[in-house]
Amino acid sequence: MATIIELSPEDDQRPNAPVEFTGRNKEFYIRELVERGLDDIEDYYRGNEILKRVEEGEMRVYSSADVRANLGLGG
Repeated sequence: MATIIELSPEDDQRPNAPVEFTGRNKEFYIRELVERGLDDIEDYYRGNEILKRVEEGEMRVYSSADVRANLGLGG
């Protein structure tokens, strides 16, 4: 499915620099930006959900020392 977005003139020009260096097309970099941006957004919301669960006592956090001690690896 195609999606159309409107960029400011400045943002529209930004992918041109890597295009000049690599010879890949502008669409490649715009697609890459969207995919990486979505990964970052997903990580952000996933992290916030985990933090909320920790703060509410639904999840526990273990230090690396605790994990090593529980595995018998020394402290």
